[in-house]
Amino acid sequence: MKNPWILPAAALLIGGAGGFVAGKNGTPAAATPSETASSTSRSSRASAGTSGGESGRGGNRAKSIEDIRTKPGQLGRIQALLDFYQNLDPTQLEAEAAKLENLPINERIMASILLFGRWAETDPLAAMAYSDKMGMAGMFAKPTILQGWASTDPENAAKYFAEHPREFAMMGMGPMGGGRNGGGGGASLIAAEWAKSSPEAALAWAQTLKGNDKDQAMNSVVRELAMTNPQKAVQLATTMEGDAKTNAYESIASQWGAKNFTEAEAWIKTLPADQQDAAMASAIRSLANQDPQTASTKIAAMTDGDSKNRAIGEVVDSWSRENPAKAAAWLATQNAEASGRAMRELMGNWARQDDAGALSYLTSQPAGEARDQATQAYVWSNRSSDPKSVISLAETITDEGDRQRAVGVAAMQWMQTDPEAAKSYIQSSTTISDEAKQRLQEGGGRGGFGGRGGFGGGGRRGGN
Repeated sequence: MKNPWILPAAALLIGGAGGFVAGKNGTPAAATPSETASSTSRSSRASAGTSGGESGRGGNRAKSIEDIRTKPGQLGRIQALLDFYQNLDPTQLEAEAAKLENLPINERIMASILLFGRWAETDPLAAMAYSDKMGMAGMFAKPTILQGWASTDPENAAKYFAEHPREFAMMGMGPMGGGRNGGGGGASLIAAEWAKSSPEAALAWAQTLKGNDKDQAMNSVVRELAMTNPQKAVQLATTMEGDAKTNAYESIASQWGAKNFTEAEAWIKTLPADQQDAAMASAIRSLANQDPQTASTKIAAMTDGDSKNRAIGEVVDSWSRENPAKAAAWLATQNAEASGRAMRELMGNWARQDDAGALSYLTSQPAGEARDQATQAYVWSNRSSDPKSVISLAETITDEGDRQRAVGVAAMQWMQTDPEAAKSYIQSSTTISDEAKQRLQEGGGRGGFGGRGGFGGGGRRGGN
C-alpha cells in the first residue's frame, strides 16, 4: 500500500494541531450528492480498488475505530488505521469523519491525517465539500486533502486549486508556512507531489502560475529534483529570477550537500559571488548533520555576515549534541556576532546532557548578549540544578523581556518540586511583576509567559 502523502501531511497537520479539531459546535453535516455530482475528477483509478480489493488482507482486520483504539502499540494502531481506511468507500469515509470529534486530540490528529488523505484519493471533491462544514478545523484538513489528491491526480488537483483560490488563501501563513526548505501554500504542495511522478509536467504547470504561487511551485519542483538529480535541478534553477532563484539554489545546496558535499561545494563555487554564501550555509547544514567537525572547517572561507552566522549556529547545534565541550571550544574562535544564536543551541544541548558541565561553562562566560542567550537556554533545558540557583541565574539576564521570560520559566520549574519555597521566593522577588506573582502563586503561570504584565513582556529577541 503506497500513501506518499502521509508524512508531509502529518507535518502540515501537526504544525496546526491546535486548530485541527472537529469543533464542539456540532458534527458537520454530510455532503450532499449535488455538491459532489459535478466532479471533474474523483480519482477513479484510485477508487477502483478500494472497497473489495484488499478485503482479503486478513480475517483479523479491525471492524471499527473503536477496535483499533484498544490495540497495544502506537505503530500497530497506525497500521490498523491505514488498513481500515484503505478499505472504506467514500460514503463510509464520510461517516467515519463524523466520529473524529470523539477521539482524544492526539489520536484525532493522526486519524484525521489518514482519513482525509485516503478520502482525497477516492473522492476529493466530497472530502473538500465536507471540510467546508468543519469550521476552523476545515482549514487544516484542506492541505491534507489537496496533497492526497495531488499524489494520485495532480492535474485535476491543480485545476481545483486554480478554480477555488480563496479556499487555500491562508495556506502557508501559519507555523508550517514558507521556510527555507519547506512549507508554503497549495501550489507548493501540488508541485511537490506532481514532481515525484513527472517533474517535466510539474514544471510546465508551475510556469503557468504567477507571483508567489509560481515561486513556491518552482521551488518545490527544484527541491524534489535535487533529491535525485541535482544537476538537472540546477538547470531548472538557472531559469528562475530574484529571490526565487536564490531560494532554489539554497534548496539544491541542502539536498546536494547531504548527498555529496564535495560535488555540492564545487558547484557552489561556480555561482555568482553574492549567492555563494547563502548556498554554502545550506550545504554546511546538511554536512553538519553527518560530520559537524568537518563542517566546521568549511566555514572559514565564508564572508562574515548572516549566512556565515547561520552556518556557525548549525554546526554548533549538531556538534554539541555529540560533544558540547568541543563545540564550545570551536565557537570561542568564531566572531562574536554569531555567538548569540549559537550559544542558545550549545547550551540547550549541553544542559540536557550534563547540567553541571553546562553551568560551569556558562558561569565562566563574560557578561553580554551571548551569555544572556546561553542563560535563557540553560533555564529552559536544565534537568537537575538547584531551582533557587536557576532562578537567581535567570535574574542576571540584561534584557527586560528576556529576563521576565526566563525568571517565569525558572519559577514554574521550582513550583513543581517545592511549591512553598518557590512561593516564598516569588513573593519577595523584585524581578517578577505583581501580576505574574499572583499567577504563579495561584498555580496558573502558563498564562503569564506572553502578554502584558506576565513573563513575556516585549523582549527584543523574543523567540528568535
